[in-house]
Amino acid sequence: MRSLINLFLPKTEFESYTDFKENFNINIPDNFNFAYDVVDKYAELYPDKTALVWCNDNDEELIINFKELKEYSDKTANFFKESGIEKGDKVMLTLKSRYEFWFCILALHKLGAITIPATHMLKTKDIIYRLERADIKMVVCIQEDGVPQYFDEADEQMNEINLIKAVVGDENREGWLNFREEIKKASKDFQKPSGDQKTSNEDPMLVYFSSGTTGLPKMVEHDFTYPFGHIITAYWQNVLDDGLHYTVADTGWAKAMWGQIYGQWLMGSAVFVYDYDRFDSANMLEKSSKYGVTTFCAPPTIYRFLIQEDLSPYDFSRLKYAVTAGEPLNPEVYNKFLELTGLRLMEGFGQTECVACVANFPWIKPRPGSMGKPSPNYDIELMNREGDPCDIGEEGEIVIKTSQQNPPGLFNGYYQDQEKTKEVWHDGYYHTGDTAWMDEDGYLWFVGRNDDIIKSSGYRIGPFEVESAVISHPAVLESAITGVPHPIRGQVIKATIVLTKGHEPSEELKLEIQNHVKQVTAPYKYPRVIEFVDELPKTISGKIRRIEIRSKDQEKQIK
Repeated sequence: MRSLINLFLPKTEFESYTDFKENFNINIPDNFNFAYDVVDKYAELYPDKTALVWCNDNDEELIINFKELKEYSDKTANFFKESGIEKGDKVMLTLKSRYEFWFCILALHKLGAITIPATHMLKTKDIIYRLERADIKMVVCIQEDGVPQYFDEADEQMNEINLIKAVVGDENREGWLNFREEIKKASKDFQKPSGDQKTSNEDPMLVYFSSGTTGLPKMVEHDFTYPFGHIITAYWQNVLDDGLHYTVADTGWAKAMWGQIYGQWLMGSAVFVYDYDRFDSANMLEKSSKYGVTTFCAPPTIYRFLIQEDLSPYDFSRLKYAVTAGEPLNPEVYNKFLELTGLRLMEGFGQTECVACVANFPWIKPRPGSMGKPSPNYDIELMNREGDPCDIGEEGEIVIKTSQQNPPGLFNGYYQDQEKTKEVWHDGYYHTGDTAWMDEDGYLWFVGRNDDIIKSSGYRIGPFEVESAVISHPAVLESAITGVPHPIRGQVIKATIVLTKGHEPSEELKLEIQNHVKQVTAPYKYPRVIEFVDELPKTISGKIRRIEIRSKDQEKQIK
């Protein structure tokens, strides 16, 4: 074994889900710092162990071991230090999937600075919102996609901000530090901070801006113990010591932390990163096959495209396991992927605020459409609108009981927003805002976000079940279910649909889809309104923004 997991877990092998649930325990040391205690420790014990395998669409690649990763992160820490960054300062990283992201985040961990990952798709107003809310001192961003320009515009519109800016690219830009040139010049001899600059477990380490599916993004704060929570995530992903794990994720959102750094390295797996310019399912299959990915994680959206491809040209002999999260998994996708690959997709559930708190772990036989069972140390309950525990089969909000302890990986609260924190975390429970029901065997079944529940003619209808029914029609690639106002029924169900290749929108196809839904689910759940679109509005994390669909429908009504 060349993993460090036995340094933190008294027991690392489990025979069953019950064994895992009852005997999983983490020994969290004082003043834990992932960069020093994991990455630098690997560099000391197993310097040649592969940490990161990176490639892009331009036939460039970087395969880096832990010895090299330590050197690069030390040089980057010296660069940040010379730029004026110290413990507690906030630094935004807008680096898409550039390998420099890993140098930066580890360097900031070493300094005790607070990392704020951000997507490269932000516009000027989004950047201003984040700069103001988080009091960001420095930004490191990619050179393309107009990103530096948006930061310059934000800088100009804000007074007395004094933002330090560094760009990752091959060209110099006025007013910006050239990150790659600065790293070349920086010393690789880094002095570990001491005294009041030393980190403690309770210090804020990461602040995510939430994906904003239901409103303005919130700032989700995690401390230096957060990486331990993702050991649970890595067990769900079933990563292998000296394997190669691929989570499809942009570094601007929390899913990258789920699958591209903490749990995987703790468990000894290398991380694969494909920095593509534009998503292409065939290219993703080719890269995964070429580099020998052993475990794979992607949102259901990605799988919906992958199963449309001919998989026969690719060698997946090393691929042992596949999981999914981010949106509920439709049984249709599960069954097709199993038919094509022989692998059962193992669904998991979590939020930016936590880790994989419910999942189909390796010892569980998955039930297509179920997100699995509660994670160890996570006391999951379903609570009805009266605040009482739900019966079997009764829909209720997913809540995490925290009166006894906070489970590993659960956030500290919303950064500098006690009021918002108290709204969701009170009386010994964290309220996720997601609705589910539990079957008689303890499997949890997702219904929808509380804000997404449709109330029609006295019925409460979750969008997921209807979406699954709609996409089981062969003409449908993707679907989003929302409610639209109705004078008699209160709301009626609307399906916003992306069609598969070879199908064209028509009134006949609408009727065919409606009749199909009536056959595969309760007839009252069929979509009375259907709109065909080229693509669905989504967050960078791949989640459907139903709020955007609802807002546009409301605007049309007002007009």
